[in-house]
Amino acid sequence: MTRCGIDLVEVARIQQSAEKNPRFVTRVFGDLEQELFQGASRYQRMAANFAAKEAFSKVLGTGFRGFKLTEVQVLRDEWGAPFFQLNGAAAEKARGLCFSVSLTHTREYAQAFVLAEETEKGGMDGC
Repeated sequence: MTRCGIDLVEVARIQQSAEKNPRFVTRVFGDLEQELFQGASRYQRMAANFAAKEAFSKVLGTGFRGFKLTEVQVLRDEWGAPFFQLNGAAAEKARGLCFSVSLTHTREYAQAFVLAEETEKGGMDGC
């Protein structure tokens, strides 16, 4: 069975949250993700990663209950393609699912689309 989740985020909302409350970034994003948030488009990247976390929670059908947002890191491979690095309770909740993530953003909006396919092996290693 295939599951999907999608989310759209206003970049200004994420920027405002990050600037008004510095703890927002450490509460929502893992250490490796935070390294991605450099340069001129940092808030667009933050918003895209946040949208991916929302889409991930929609795939699970749980919302943000039962795991920490920092346990779902949205990283990039050597070609720039996004992928999830899961740990803790998030990894447990995602057991048996293989994920594909797509991100896009403009100056004003960021969007993420997540597909999850159930695997026979029962873990992300089967992707």
